[in-house]
Amino acid sequence: MSSTPLHTEFDSIAHLRDALRDRKVSARELASSALDAAQARADLNAFLHIDPDLTLAQADAADQRLASGQPPALAGVPIAHKDVFVTQGWRTTAASKMLGQYVSPFDATVVSRLQQAGAVSLGKLNCDEFAMGSGNENSAFGPVRNPWDPSAVPGGSSGGSAAAVAAGLVMGATGTDTGGSVRQPAALCGVSGIKPTYGTVSRFGMVAYGSSLDQAGPIARHARDLLALLDPMSGFDPRDATSLESCDGSQNQPGRIQADFQTAAASQEAAGSQPLKGLRIGVPKEFFNASLAPDVAGAIEAALQVFESLGAVRVGISLPRTELSIPTYYVIAPAEASSNLSRYDGVRYGHRAAQYGDLAEMTSRSRTEGFGAEVLRRIMVGTYVLSHGYYDAYYLQAQRVRRMIVNDFQQAFSSQCDVIMGPVTPSVAKHIGDNREDPTADWLADIYTLGISLAGLPAMSIPCGFGAERPLPVGLQIIGNYFTEGRLLALADRYQQVTDWHQRKPEQQ
Repeated sequence: MSSTPLHTEFDSIAHLRDALRDRKVSARELASSALDAAQARADLNAFLHIDPDLTLAQADAADQRLASGQPPALAGVPIAHKDVFVTQGWRTTAASKMLGQYVSPFDATVVSRLQQAGAVSLGKLNCDEFAMGSGNENSAFGPVRNPWDPSAVPGGSSGGSAAAVAAGLVMGATGTDTGGSVRQPAALCGVSGIKPTYGTVSRFGMVAYGSSLDQAGPIARHARDLLALLDPMSGFDPRDATSLESCDGSQNQPGRIQADFQTAAASQEAAGSQPLKGLRIGVPKEFFNASLAPDVAGAIEAALQVFESLGAVRVGISLPRTELSIPTYYVIAPAEASSNLSRYDGVRYGHRAAQYGDLAEMTSRSRTEGFGAEVLRRIMVGTYVLSHGYYDAYYLQAQRVRRMIVNDFQQAFSSQCDVIMGPVTPSVAKHIGDNREDPTADWLADIYTLGISLAGLPAMSIPCGFGAERPLPVGLQIIGNYFTEGRLLALADRYQQVTDWHQRKPEQQ
């Protein structure tokens, strides 16, 4: 049984797509080898549910579409979905005992759109329970292991997605980003990931954590692979009340991000040897604080110098409420989680306690048994800040600070810079269990990602180097103004044309 899937012979989705259309390889061959590899790398604990029959049926359908001569853009490309997107056939557990055997009667919009584009799913990927965590240690089914170092976390909550891509098990994977849960695992696993503008991708069929923060985004090795996945994922969905019908005057439909990317890339090409001439990169002084490890700071500095060599100009800026993003997020997100997770009461679906006296005890026991410690912790925090006497003091105050954080970003974009760059995480991946005695320590590591999520801005992480003492990946965060996903991807692609960090792969452990 091979741990090296056939699709790893192709360096990008575009390259693989050409081979599929030329019939040099079939979708079924790709799917079969990927299934074998996923089983061979079960030690990573990246997958929660694999069903070969479902995968091969999708592969056969992709081969039929390829044989027709007019296949969709992703026909035959092997991917997998974070286990917070509901799926027909595969279980959807949100990595929780509460939903341990749940199978949805419908697909999430993200799932159905990627399937319509021809992608072939291997199954469901491990994550932090209900997407609550920064290390993928909160899964009820055990932690995911980082392919670069199995003793290290892959980041969270989309750790299974990042690990599967980094290990070469799939060409791309879906993730969700509430406070950094696409960008952070992408950074720690040495792959690329993007969180689009809030409302760009439908939340219909996504198991909810924080409704005003959750946004789906892809993880892949290259910026162009992210584009290939994000473009069909995006677009208005009338079934999602938070889905945007228009984006900055243009319709929010598949094709918008691709068009913006092509425009930005063409402008870069026209500029010649200085493709990024005139680009103003804002570097927040608050991102380079005492908590930032020197080796991470060094990798970020080297990446900024590459952008400067391409013609960009570095501009020092200030985001004065960066530190306040932590308490603000950890009031708002748990409050929304407390409301969203109240539906899991053991009545209609989900875990139900075996022994109870009355309805109230059944609900209490079911929730106590079904939810993990971190989920219970955040539910309690959220319930507290929403309770009578504390709503004004905590929740409303956090919403006021959130508006200030939005204003800080808008002031920077309106007069100082075109994009913002900095670190994704303060350090490289920690060891599994490092923060077991202080479960809130991981919250502090989200300092560079939370403000962007609170503001609803698009942001991405791309590999830019490795740590010194522990040679694990470091990610560069690129942040844009609303609806600039195509431009961010074009910038990342330009960087990846002159560097090879995104091509580095972990050795088979």
